[in-house]
Amino acid sequence: MPNFFKFLKEKRCHNFEELEPDEIFLDSRNMPNFNRGRMEGNIERSLSKWSAYGLLAFGVIVAIVFVGRLWGLQIENYESYVERSENNRLRQAAVFAERGKVFDRNGLVLASNGDAVDFGGFKRRVYDNSVGLGNTLGFVKYPKRDRAGFYYQTEIEGIDGIEKFFNDILSGSDGRKIIEVDALNNIKSESVYQAAVNGEDVSLSVDSRLSKVLYEKITSIAAERGFSGGAGVVMDVKTGEVIAIASFPEYDPQVLTDGDSDEALNTYSKDERTPYLFRPVNGLYTPGSIVKPFIAVGVLNEKLIDPSTKILSTGSISIPNEYDPEKKSVFNDWKAHGLVDMRKALAVSSNVYFFEVGGGYESQRGLGISGIEKYLRLFGFGRPAQNILLAGEEGTIPNPEWKEAVFPDDPWRIGDTYNTSIGQYGLQVTPIQVVRAMGAIANDGVIVEPTILKEDGSRPIQTIKTGIPAEYFKVIKEGLRQGVLEGTALGINVKDVKVAAKTGTAEIGTVKKYVNSWVTGFFPYDNPRYAFAVIMERGPRDNTIGALYVARQFVEWLGVYAPEYLTSLPN
Repeated sequence: MPNFFKFLKEKRCHNFEELEPDEIFLDSRNMPNFNRGRMEGNIERSLSKWSAYGLLAFGVIVAIVFVGRLWGLQIENYESYVERSENNRLRQAAVFAERGKVFDRNGLVLASNGDAVDFGGFKRRVYDNSVGLGNTLGFVKYPKRDRAGFYYQTEIEGIDGIEKFFNDILSGSDGRKIIEVDALNNIKSESVYQAAVNGEDVSLSVDSRLSKVLYEKITSIAAERGFSGGAGVVMDVKTGEVIAIASFPEYDPQVLTDGDSDEALNTYSKDERTPYLFRPVNGLYTPGSIVKPFIAVGVLNEKLIDPSTKILSTGSISIPNEYDPEKKSVFNDWKAHGLVDMRKALAVSSNVYFFEVGGGYESQRGLGISGIEKYLRLFGFGRPAQNILLAGEEGTIPNPEWKEAVFPDDPWRIGDTYNTSIGQYGLQVTPIQVVRAMGAIANDGVIVEPTILKEDGSRPIQTIKTGIPAEYFKVIKEGLRQGVLEGTALGINVKDVKVAAKTGTAEIGTVKKYVNSWVTGFFPYDNPRYAFAVIMERGPRDNTIGALYVARQFVEWLGVYAPEYLTSLPN
């Protein structure tokens, strides 16, 4: 019996492994409520030898990739990465070219360069003697830097005026240098490998003294008499050189260039008088009676009237009203002048005379609107000047096509022609156009394009011949001189020089409450050298002092301080 139990014990030991209690309790077959999706009832198993082999293989692959990458960095691409490393330590930077200077015709510096703004930086632009020439000179915008102090925009850019239109000449060409910096971007050393080429200087035709005086006279009258603005131009009729130019109000180019005065910048932006407007070139104005000399030239050239033939001015003319035949449409002169020929009509600025020769009246033939447009365009109205900086607005010469576009379904009428013939209605001109046209009368029909650059013989003088006989211009000049001796331009009859001139008062606004005051002419009368034009903008209608008084003060100043401008050139 004992042997039997011994046998059973040995057999059990051979056929069954010893069971742990938790194996019994975790048998999923005995506990069917286990959630198998959450691994309940599963027993961990040790990794197989294949899993171990896989992990080993993965480690080998990673090691191979790492060694390969290390090979590429340290051996194969060594030189490339060394260069990139050096570039992280060495930076390229601009060597700023020195901007060219701007001089007036006498060699006086108007724009130059001050001290550098910082180590290795560009030089500050400095404007001197710029009163009256602010808009002419313009201003610049400086290069820009990043937070580390390195320039990402290296150009000094001209924004307006001479600085803009001659930017390529003034700028020169920047050079290049290498800068060594430390980890904190502190400069350790630098080496120039491309030298900068400084900009060229520019000499202007203007005499800064004359521009300043002209500006001051305009400013003074504007303040005293309530004008909102003004402009003036004086041009050499032989060369086209503009020797004086002023725009009021103007901006200070130093303020705009430095940009560090928020108060001044805000004042400019909010000023209703628009100081940014360069009035001699871009200001458009109703001209009024200053167009009459050019209408007169056309009338003579078309042989519509003999210059000695007189027309009676009783103070107005009237024509039937097309809407009510029993009423009259009346066109007024500014006063009754009596009998006037062409010379006197120019001198006293008779509207009636130019109504009749411009639009026709009764038996007197007129140029008509097509003829008026023809001769105004011939003298340069309706097109900008041809030279840089002075090429501004075209202006407007009204005609039936223009009216149809602006006032649809309102046909052109004879009254529109009458008003255009005295410089009213939709006619718009710029001061530079006026001085160019007056120069053509002084030159017996040769138009000279104005220029802002000093004449040095390197550029051809641009001229256009009108082809109109000189004898007709003689009549016009005699009428303009008579206007100074006894007519509307009597205020510029000064002792130092003989002047020929024509004034104009242009009504503006729907209720004609304001006027533009004009004067244009030339001197010396016997052998013309300079033409001039002055506009005082938007002043009270009842004011009698304006552009003519500005011109008189200017010419009188020339007689005392710059008499060389009052002498004639040799014939």
